[in-house]
Amino acid sequence: MDQLSRDLMNRIESRFARLYGDAHGQCMERFRLLIGYYERKSPAIGPTRWDQATNLLITYAHTIHRPEEPPLETLSRFLDAYLRGTIDHVHILPFFPYSSDDGFSVIDYRHVDPSWGDWDDIASLGEHFGLMFDLVVNHCSRHSAWFREYAAGIAPARHYFIEADPEVDLSQVVRPRSHPLLTRIDTHIGERWVWTTFSDDQIDLNFANPDVVFEFLDILLDYVRRGATMIRLDAIAYLWKQIGTECIHLPQTHEIVKLFRDVLELMAPHVILITETNVPHDQNISYFGKSDEAHVVYNFPLPPLLLHAMQRGSAEHLTDWAESLQTPPVGCTFLNFTASHDGIGVRPLEGLLDSSEIDWLIERVKSQGGLVSVKSNADGSVSPYELNITYLDAMGQPGERSGKAKVERFLCSQAIAMVLRGIPGMYIHSLLGTPNDTAAVHQLGYHRAINRHTWDETELLAQLDRRTTTQGRIFHEYRRMLALRSAQPAFHPDAPQTILRPHPAVFAVRRTSIDRRQIIVALNNVSDHPVTLDLRQTAPKLAQQGCVDLLSAEQFKGDALVTLEPRQVRWLTGLTR
Repeated sequence: MDQLSRDLMNRIESRFARLYGDAHGQCMERFRLLIGYYERKSPAIGPTRWDQATNLLITYAHTIHRPEEPPLETLSRFLDAYLRGTIDHVHILPFFPYSSDDGFSVIDYRHVDPSWGDWDDIASLGEHFGLMFDLVVNHCSRHSAWFREYAAGIAPARHYFIEADPEVDLSQVVRPRSHPLLTRIDTHIGERWVWTTFSDDQIDLNFANPDVVFEFLDILLDYVRRGATMIRLDAIAYLWKQIGTECIHLPQTHEIVKLFRDVLELMAPHVILITETNVPHDQNISYFGKSDEAHVVYNFPLPPLLLHAMQRGSAEHLTDWAESLQTPPVGCTFLNFTASHDGIGVRPLEGLLDSSEIDWLIERVKSQGGLVSVKSNADGSVSPYELNITYLDAMGQPGERSGKAKVERFLCSQAIAMVLRGIPGMYIHSLLGTPNDTAAVHQLGYHRAINRHTWDETELLAQLDRRTTTQGRIFHEYRRMLALRSAQPAFHPDAPQTILRPHPAVFAVRRTSIDRRQIIVALNNVSDHPVTLDLRQTAPKLAQQGCVDLLSAEQFKGDALVTLEPRQVRWLTGLTR
């Protein structure tokens, strides 16, 4: 064992000691047996784990389907035919047997749901794309073998879940939902109340029991063996419970994240760890730790702030926030996304927009067919938690008779997410230009179904192959922007960025390649009115040497003025001499 491995083993032992006290010696004995079972994976790692071509597509296994074919096979064929060479990584949302929440109530973590396919289908996808798997750590399904064994009193699972007295005051606990925190269960020894943060079908696991952490260390390493190159820790903020606290972001939770990071550094240093914490920004970025927790965190304020900018036709709040962003720690970066399988979070706007602006935004989303999900507060009240709408339909405005402006507004929003420092993440329904699925909401009975449409492959391809359809226009332009972005060193996730302020209606950012050989000034007119800028003020170096818009191929040499049409995007870079 080399020195680095010895140091990591010592760190892991210290983490077990902080989590489990005197039991840390036994934990290390178990850990040595565990890693002895798995082969270490050490692909060559460059100066960083990512570059300008790194991006992430987020999709369910069954988003695209055809009769009599496993959806994972359909998805693989679609990605190979249309996105190979454009998309770098694919986040396949939970594809395990499940009982609710579209996969996030896992029955069996170690198998693929046979309705979607099998592990061979996952491996086939991994031949041409990096793969991100979810490690759904906070809870599992009440229909899982673990929970059945708990109710029956069978070891070791009889200690895998958190029981609490319903008479105890739990009002301090931060809630992401509005249903009761505790759920009554019949067990072999009578009535018990178990912790259920997200739903009565999703039973929270007891990480104060080292047996639980070892279940998930085994699952983590199995996912790496199965080809995962990114691991997403779902709902990680709520992991550790301690009565008398808010039960969110506890030190023990951060220690578990550090433990997972150390295990990956030891066994598979190429694998990227990403945390999902839909909370205000300062709390979210705490999961970077000191470069010893997540490699990547979601940039949660971006989707609602970007939506606000496009709806208001003003970039001022978005610019203020982007200018305030601190550079991530070394070896860390943001995932810049606008939409996901969940809704658009409202909590990340805390401290960024005042309540009247948030209320205005909520009403604007509702006017476009959107819905609002709420959470419970300590005083018994409820407040908005997320906006449920496709990002495309969120770009509509009252009274618009044509979809042209909405499509342009949407593409402008996606371009902004592409140029910010970090890795771009695209939800497949954004890439496909999918509208609200209100029929699914009525059929399935939950708000998030509005943004989880499933496409018949034949119907989808008919829409994509015609560039005159909304789906065709968005898909082909989105792919073109991604391809251009992937070729620019200035868009490396670690390349420096400077936020500019050329006009209240323009979100502008200057990116400079790490070797300083390329500068790109991205200009995004978020308004419905043309804006003319003087490049001598906005980008003096580019104005002096002459520049070209990568998106339109238009050149600017002697004239220092550049006009942005409504909702237009320009990526300006120096002319090659």
